[in-house]
Amino acid sequence: MIELLSNTVALSRMQFALTAIFHMLWPVLTTGMAIYLVIVEGLWLKTRNPDYYHHARFWSKLYVLNFGIGVASGLPMEFQFGTNWAPFSEAVGDFFGSILGFEGAMAFMLEAGFLGIMLFGWGRVHPVIHYLATIMVAFGANLSTFWILVANSWLQSPAGGEMVNGKFVVSDYFQAILNPFMVKSVSHMFFATLETSLFVIGGISAWYILNNRHEAFLPDRSKLC
Repeated sequence: MIELLSNTVALSRMQFALTAIFHMLWPVLTTGMAIYLVIVEGLWLKTRNPDYYHHARFWSKLYVLNFGIGVASGLPMEFQFGTNWAPFSEAVGDFFGSILGFEGAMAFMLEAGFLGIMLFGWGRVHPVIHYLATIMVAFGANLSTFWILVANSWLQSPAGGEMVNGKFVVSDYFQAILNPFMVKSVSHMFFATLETSLFVIGGISAWYILNNRHEAFLPDRSKLC
């Protein structure tokens, strides 16, 4: 045990693993839930059924909660690439760092920028503008997943360059992004987020139905007869 605690590499792996395991719980749920929010809000705009409106308002609160925890747990994990794995970051940072930068500047900022409108814009902006904000939040969340999975899949099957004097030099960014493992990785995570979100949404809805709370969660009994 003492030998393990004095092993810097083992401690770094344990810290990163615990951070990654905890962080992974939240983006998986929010990414799929964002798509669900787009669907229920779209149904509300089409039918004006208040139940869809209540669903959109309710699940958006859970979405924001998960989003906040995901951000708070994800930032330390990115810093650990520099604090725990500095030689790795120096060797592959030209590509790996730029991909993480794309995720932060392109996807995360898009999601965060429209999140305020989605959460606080009810009754303050036109319903179509609010729906557009919800779509942008969902697009940003899934784009964020795409870039993270690009970085992860590249680690499994590096492509688009070669190691030169201990550093990975990119010769073809598209080849590096579209590495052999990327399609399987992104598609797997896309369906995993949908399954996770629907499982959580279904479970919470079932609990409300069993406890006769929030009628918007109850099925239309006239259609069940």
